Amino acid sequence: MQLTINNKIYTDNSKEAKKGTVFVISKQNEKFVEDAKSNGCEEFIEAKDLKTHFDMKAIKVIGVTGTNGKTTTTAAIYSILLDLGYKVALQGTRGFYINDEKMEDYTLTTPMQLGNFAHIQKALEEGCQFFVMEVSSHAIEQKRVEGLDFELKVHTNITRDHLDYHKTIEEYINVKNSFFSDECKKLINKDDPVVKFNPKNALTYGLEHPSTYKVSAYSFTNGTNVMFNKIAEVHSFTSSLMGIFNIYNIMAAVASVDMITDNSLDKICEVVENFAGVEGRMEIISSDPFVIVDFAHTPDGMKKIFESFNHKDIIAVFGAGGNRDKQKRPLMGKIAANFAKTIIVTSDNPRFEDPDEIIQDICIGIEKKDNLIVEVNRKEAIKKAVELGKKNPSSVVLILGKGDEPYQIIYDKKFPLVDKDEVLKHL
Repeated sequence: MQLTINNKIYTDNSKEAKKGTVFVISKQNEKFVEDAKSNGCEEFIEAKDLKTHFDMKAIKVIGVTGTNGKTTTTAAIYSILLDLGYKVALQGTRGFYINDEKMEDYTLTTPMQLGNFAHIQKALEEGCQFFVMEVSSHAIEQKRVEGLDFELKVHTNITRDHLDYHKTIEEYINVKNSFFSDECKKLINKDDPVVKFNPKNALTYGLEHPSTYKVSAYSFTNGTNVMFNKIAEVHSFTSSLMGIFNIYNIMAAVASVDMITDNSLDKICEVVENFAGVEGRMEIISSDPFVIVDFAHTPDGMKKIFESFNHKDIIAVFGAGGNRDKQKRPLMGKIAANFAKTIIVTSDNPRFEDPDEIIQDICIGIEKKDNLIVEVNRKEAIKKAVELGKKNPSSVVLILGKGDEPYQIIYDKKFPLVDKDEVLKHL
């Protein structure tokens, strides 16, 4: 792509590089430097030095990384800052937003370097004071956030994911932790047993272990009510979001805004209840029958969802992505078997794998199969789950894995399929 700064064109594409343009060298394109030269390009800079050509002093960048919770946490930070009167941009899995307006649709969780700088440039043009972004493990390893100066880095959690790319859980953990090795401001989930970070300029939050922002009490009566301490001070907030994992997400957002603004914690907590959550993340589609759609697609993410509804008869609908970490599939089946009254295993995004074989991998983890239904057609699986939910007023239907994704990927094609829409057809 191209980025224009002070009437000069910067590009990371060697085919676009020519005399008068600047070729930005990154980990992804360094092998094409000679191609850029042969096209007439004479100016080259490293991606890490792009910031020296770009005045970012007027905007503060907040990066959030973790296996689960990135989307909800960044959206909550964005929402709170907007409600406090700031101009804010948000970049992540669901798209690119500026001041409550959607500028671009679905994108990579974290774009390439020039994509990040192009979005920041647009945010600056719109007068934004903050740029909130999701940071994926792929982006950290591929150095896609190289050259960005972060005002704050936020850690949500590290659990099993993306082992199709990182190969081992140890490598994945190390990549995530590397994001927190510098001396910039950091906010860390103290309850994560595998997180490692540079303690310089680091504050912490949590429910279980001593931390800077420590949740002392919570209840789920008429929403979620949370009381927490910051050192000796006691504060509280209320939210419509459900689940203990959302207490972590909102606590991270509240603490983040406290660290990057001069607002009082009480003022920050006041506007939390205005945040209604994110589509496809613990989204309540119906209350009768009780149906929820969520993006959970890892064993840990599923476990946290199930634990939030231990008092209900859980009807779980899920699958696993094709051409991704195969080892997590039986683990997902085992987690579902431990919590769900009825398990409906179906397709997720099979890509180039046989969906029946993916389902077989999941079912290996389900020892007792009396409550197991296999339905490879996701639309039919959702229909069956909703019908079962109608018959049992004590149940909750949890449709997991795809959240608000608008398609299903089969081979390399995307076919329209929205879990929420499928639920609404059968209410």
